[in-house]
Amino acid sequence: MRRREFITLFCGVATWPLAARAQQPAGMRRIGVLTAFADNDAEAQANITAFRQSLEKVGWIEGRNLAIDYRWGDADPERIRNYAII
Repeated sequence: MRRREFITLFCGVATWPLAARAQQPAGMRRIGVLTAFADNDAEAQANITAFRQSLEKVGWIEGRNLAIDYRWGDADPERIRNYAII
């Protein structure tokens, strides 16, 4: 094998792991939202909508690169406590 062919081959093999790592898809991030309100509360829904829109402005889109888990306390301290422990 000629010297130039060897150098070309060696450089290609050495940089392959870097290229492969760069092409890996970004992981899905997860956020947990625990609120004391009921899921049908209009104010809580407005807050959740504003939260999602703020995340979208900085590139975090639910279902694409972000998963959000919602837990609704429904003004029940025991229920909220149980969700917080999980």
